[in-house]
Amino acid sequence: MAKYLMLKHYRGAPEAVNNVPMDQWAPEELSAHIQYMNDFAARLEQSGEYIDSQALAPEGEWVRFDGKGLPPVTDGPFPETKDLIAGWMIIDVDNHARALELAGELSAAPGAGGEPLHEWLELRPFLSDSPQRTE
Repeated sequence: MAKYLMLKHYRGAPEAVNNVPMDQWAPEELSAHIQYMNDFAARLEQSGEYIDSQALAPEGEWVRFDGKGLPPVTDGPFPETKDLIAGWMIIDVDNHARALELAGELSAAPGAGGEPLHEWLELRPFLSDSPQRTE
């Protein structure tokens, strides 16, 4: 089995076919999208391919270690995450072909007008072995 991360992006990926921003969807369109995502995850849970998934809130902050006391915090910039990543799903599948199949299916979640988004998802395998250093 191989674990993969499927990232859903707000922007930064090639444009989706149904590219209406979520904040312009009708409430029933948003509900249908969330239901699709939940049904997809439930089906993968039954097949043993589901690990976890989360939608991300737009809020966030940068935090780093800075010695003793509370770490410094700033509100951005967030070009890699806050503005881009909408959520993620981790799957554990038999092979890369299955990961591609599932990512394609997830890309068909409904959006505005109930039509599939045809959004681009970022599919990344988990690092299975530590990188080898050459001298």
